[in-house]
Amino acid sequence: MSEERPLRTIRSFVRREGRLTPGQQQAIDNLWGKYAIDEGDSILDLNALFNRDAPKVLEIGFGNGASLIKMAISQPEHDFLGVEVHRPGVGQLLKAIEEHGLTNLKVACTDAVELLKNRITDNALDRLQLYFPDPWHKKRHHKRRIIQASFVTLLTEKIKSGGHLHMATDWQHYAEQMLDDLSQNDLFQNCSDDGGYIERPDYRPLTKFEQRGINLGHGIWDLLYKRK
Repeated sequence: MSEERPLRTIRSFVRREGRLTPGQQQAIDNLWGKYAIDEGDSILDLNALFNRDAPKVLEIGFGNGASLIKMAISQPEHDFLGVEVHRPGVGQLLKAIEEHGLTNLKVACTDAVELLKNRITDNALDRLQLYFPDPWHKKRHHKRRIIQASFVTLLTEKIKSGGHLHMATDWQHYAEQMLDDLSQNDLFQNCSDDGGYIERPDYRPLTKFEQRGINLGHGIWDLLYKRK
């Protein structure tokens, strides 16, 4: 009889490593201790991490970091924590943080769900950003999408009262699912006047990827919710 294997925990991402450029590897080697957070299970004191008490924004899946860098530069009154599992993107962002001399942006290369569950205190976040997450477009993979009812419940604990959850996707079915999952949680209030989607806010930069999609006629859906 074959030996039984333990069930594998479903994650909200697939680690697509890719090849690090020499510059990205150098940034990880030399700048990690300055701008990045080590793996671990200890609770993060975000005010201590940034050496000040300021609004805290957590972004899940920042890609190559171009958009997040622009936000950190244009919103110096906010502190940003970017979470990404793609190491080339992490290296690219570390390089940009150093080049711009930013003190309001830190990086974590880890599973965002586990980070939120185990290391972020309740009511710690003023805004959580989730832009263009993997849509897992095949129906049998929808369970892998990060936005699920249980994850929304977790966010009600981590986002403080009056804080915001901002999501964006270029996949209509995922946008509709996000709208449905959030509408079923009484602790989140849709900021759209008609209870649907919003125009892209000025603070969210238009990415090259997004602009290319718009040029091809693809739709973009932004959703903004306020934690009651």
